[in-house]
Amino acid sequence: MGSNKPLGKKLRLAKALKQNRRVPLFVVVKTKGKVRYHPKMRYWRRSKLKA
Repeated sequence: MGSNKPLGKKLRLAKALKQNRRVPLFVVVKTKGKVRYHPKMRYWRRSKLKA
């Protein structure tokens, strides 16, 4: 994809990039391991964005 993209699409992609992070370690410690992984994690090859 080229670098020229509409602002709206750019903002949506940036939001998706920020959401795609693992659960912080302090959360795992605080919940005593009950919350280990992020159910909405997205791998770029497996599932595509509808942005």
